[in-house]
Amino acid sequence: MSITRRSLAGLIGAAAVLPGAAWAQQDPVLEAVRSTLYGSTSEFEQGMVFLIQRGNPDVVPSLITGMRYGQRRRDEIAEVMQTLTYENLGTDWFDWMLWQEKNAQLVPHPSLIPFKREVLLGIDTNFDDFLRPEYLQRDKMKIRLEEISWGGVVKDGIPSLDNPKLIPASRADYLKDDDLVFGVSINGDKRAYPLRIMGWHEMFNDVIGGVPVALAYCTLCGSGILFETQVAGRRKPLVFGSSGFLYRSNKLMFDRDTHSLWNQYTGKPVVGSLVNSGIELKQRPLVITTWASWKTSHTDTRVLSLKTGHRRNYGSGVVYQEYFASPELMFPVLVDQSRHQQKDYVFAVRQFGAARAWPLDAFNQTRVINDAIGNRQLVLIGNPDKRAVRAYERQSHRFTAADGGLVDETGRKWTLTEEALIGPDGTRLPRVAGHISYWFAWDNYLGDAASVYRG
Repeated sequence: MSITRRSLAGLIGAAAVLPGAAWAQQDPVLEAVRSTLYGSTSEFEQGMVFLIQRGNPDVVPSLITGMRYGQRRRDEIAEVMQTLTYENLGTDWFDWMLWQEKNAQLVPHPSLIPFKREVLLGIDTNFDDFLRPEYLQRDKMKIRLEEISWGGVVKDGIPSLDNPKLIPASRADYLKDDDLVFGVSINGDKRAYPLRIMGWHEMFNDVIGGVPVALAYCTLCGSGILFETQVAGRRKPLVFGSSGFLYRSNKLMFDRDTHSLWNQYTGKPVVGSLVNSGIELKQRPLVITTWASWKTSHTDTRVLSLKTGHRRNYGSGVVYQEYFASPELMFPVLVDQSRHQQKDYVFAVRQFGAARAWPLDAFNQTRVINDAIGNRQLVLIGNPDKRAVRAYERQSHRFTAADGGLVDETGRKWTLTEEALIGPDGTRLPRVAGHISYWFAWDNYLGDAASVYRG
């Protein structure tokens, strides 16, 4: 059946003699888009004719949802969208989502809210915790409802690790020397969280060195960000989980107190009661490096135990193996690839009222980069083989690598720690929080408001 190539006049006539059709009972637009998934053949045909005759592309976001979940009617839905938009994008949901992101001026019909709620709550009724109608109005959200996509799991389908069991480095015989870990040190409390474990959980809530923190790890965008979770004005630290939703291939985490959705990349609430609270989670420094490097320089470190309370294959290179090895993305997002490929790694800093990224491959030429962000002078020490980058304020100093260490412009040697660079006279230059990320995530969330180091 081809909606647009068969006799349109005949279908319109059929619809006209059936005023009691299900799609016309309440909001005719809502019932028409519902027919893509829930209507009979005749209801679907009548609904599509109604939308064509109406002629407004504001229903395309709903039809994109219908096409993703209504595979048997995909061809016909695509024809209607092409008629309404004059775009010949075929039947690929991926391509239509990119078109939708590109056309931010298109305001969806209000029926998108009840339709998308119905579809997603049909997958998991617990999604109602996040998708309350009062928070889904366009002026109440910091992101676009039409671009929120289901990531393939239910609420907490990727379970967070809350105050997980830790063991001494000497007992971590399950780890290989070249396994990557998130290394964290706060107030002398040193921890290692292996990526091969965190890839299955994408979130931990813990207290390190007396500071409540959460590691938000988005495997899809390659970024693990350590946030402080004690927020001014709130009695208890926030505790986070994974919602099951994505926005432009970035996980939307949620806090268990208000069930607001948060952008993992920015640490800001984007849907829910906290949207206009002014909260932005403070970042803490962390580093990705090899287990061999971390345990050698932090002999008193503790590390995650395999006893997480969950049954997963925590073997090296198991979790997201195909995705990490591929240059392709799993979910649709527009990205400028004129300078960098979408899954090239960058080191990202958002501090001092500014944002700047350093391509990881810049450290192939030199392990030490003297640069600046905003009005602050920085020095960055990186090792692309370990995916490790640390940033520090440098004030007026200019550093170079020498004899396996760091020296300033006068030749004095400085000591590198997780908290600061320490000079021979005891001067301390503080560490600056940053994190590794795929290029596409940086470009998509901060590209217009940020700068990129060009060497």
